[in-house]
Amino acid sequence: MTQQLEPMPTDWRRALAVVAHPDDLEYGCAAAVAGWTDEGREVTYLLATRGEAGIDTIAPDVCAPLREREQRDSAAVVGVASVEFLDHRDGVIEYGTALRRDIAAAIRRHRPELLITLNHRDTWGGAAWNTPDHRAVGRATLDAAGDAGNRWIFPELRERGLEPWDGVRWVAVAGTDRPTHAVDATPGFERSVRSLLAHRTYIEVLTDEDPEAYCRAFLAGATGAAAERFGGRPAVTFEVFAR
Repeated sequence: MTQQLEPMPTDWRRALAVVAHPDDLEYGCAAAVAGWTDEGREVTYLLATRGEAGIDTIAPDVCAPLREREQRDSAAVVGVASVEFLDHRDGVIEYGTALRRDIAAAIRRHRPELLITLNHRDTWGGAAWNTPDHRAVGRATLDAAGDAGNRWIFPELRERGLEPWDGVRWVAVAGTDRPTHAVDATPGFERSVRSLLAHRTYIEVLTDEDPEAYCRAFLAGATGAAAERFGGRPAVTFEVFAR
């Protein structure tokens, strides 16, 4: 019998989504985010890079502000007003204390109960290899959830007025092949399509298809694949680690 997915926890008010690049959240989480902001929840996006190395035909110094602008427009579609960038280098993010410190600082600043990140494992499941940036940021986010609450780790953050925050209750990992929980994608689906479509410059180099048709097909396939395990409803899936 197929293991059914549990509904995501709902007893939270603030979430912080931490990913490596512009568009990482739009390729899987945006429908869930749209539903959450509709309910009055506060969601903040934190991106480790500006995606400046993501388009071969556009030099990084030109690409970075373009992709930042598209990310802010994309976030606004699903009700996210706060989008922050850490300015690590796209493609060569290093897992380590510097990255953990940056994410822990953001957790202390925003004080979320829910952290969201992207698949931190070597593969997407099967033969599809994950990128170093995704692995580094996902793993660092899981670790920073604990770092943020320990006053003896990164004590320099307290000198900056960032007091420890031990209020993270869950870390939800998107894009995993081991999901445990899900959110009904139906209420936010159309906005998730428009949110992904806002990354038009990037999408147009990925596919020769009509950009809207591409976005709709990709997201319909991703959310529809989870329906069998979530009462027949298209869903955004997460692997949830409780703290």
